[in-house]
Amino acid sequence: AMATALPNLQILTLTRPGSENKYNDGEDPYTWVRDEDSSDEEGGDDSYDIEIISNFRKLRSLSLYCTGLNGRYPALFNNFQLLQQLTINSCGGLKVNLEILGGLSSLKELCCCHDCELAGNINSLRVLKDKLEKVVIRCCESVEGRLMDLADFPRLRELNLCFTAVTGDVRDVGDHDFPNLEELHCPSGVVGGMGHEFQHVSDVPSVIDAYQRLKERKTSLFTEEGNMYYWSLSNESPDWYEGSDDMRFPRPPFMIKFVKAGSRFGWRWCWCDRRTGHYSCEVNWLDSEPGKESSDYENYISGIQGIESAINFYKGHQQLPTEEEYRRLCLEYNVEES
Repeated sequence: AMATALPNLQILTLTRPGSENKYNDGEDPYTWVRDEDSSDEEGGDDSYDIEIISNFRKLRSLSLYCTGLNGRYPALFNNFQLLQQLTINSCGGLKVNLEILGGLSSLKELCCCHDCELAGNINSLRVLKDKLEKVVIRCCESVEGRLMDLADFPRLRELNLCFTAVTGDVRDVGDHDFPNLEELHCPSGVVGGMGHEFQHVSDVPSVIDAYQRLKERKTSLFTEEGNMYYWSLSNESPDWYEGSDDMRFPRPPFMIKFVKAGSRFGWRWCWCDRRTGHYSCEVNWLDSEPGKESSDYENYISGIQGIESAINFYKGHQQLPTEEEYRRLCLEYNVEES
């Protein structure tokens, strides 16, 4: 009836249909634990047929937020040949494979976040190579593939794969890959991705160089809160060592964080926790210092003060101290204290 009444509907957003109602279960649903007082036999739940929306064949935009969908719905996405935008957010019980979404032949923007049952390989999206402009798949740990599988997508502007099982290496991105990319956010399984753990300190400079090349292409690599984006040294690395047990001393600066002062961008080895506070090595700047006549100079000076306040114990060290250097710093601190 709705499809007949609204034959030209183009934008549709669905959420859960009330606390005591739900959409019908799909194939292979989870067996949710229900309260005995709200059983179907007593009429506690009204069930709605979600697949009825497949009758809206002129949809251009479909958003599913916290719908409570449970299982697979093979027919749900079959008839949306005009769909350009699909958002699936926090629909934890909805079982979807990327291969099915690849059948949405007009899709330009795909956003799937916090959906633990979204699965498949991003290579399945290659059938949409000439269409996709935005791919955001976050916090979907069953999604896998290789970063470079999407490198030749000519229209892709934004790619965010954080907290997925996608792998790769940002150093593989060449000058002609991702030709129109404006934003890139990679998961930890990609060398250089969010939260990546390096096996060797010697790998860091080449990854920084790769990011610098992308930055020069005007590709945004971080959110506005760049401090949230970090790397670290794996505790399985041969370069890793134990820190001092003395609580007066910070742990070795095994984290890499990015800093911004005005428009100037850089990175540094550091360590921060609630016990010892924030201890940082010197900043490795990727941009030159703005001149005093620059309109950005005041913002730079303001930003640099906060950054330099954390350069204390490791002052004078731009790179990660070796274990020998770290022990010497602790010893020198002991001498100064006494």
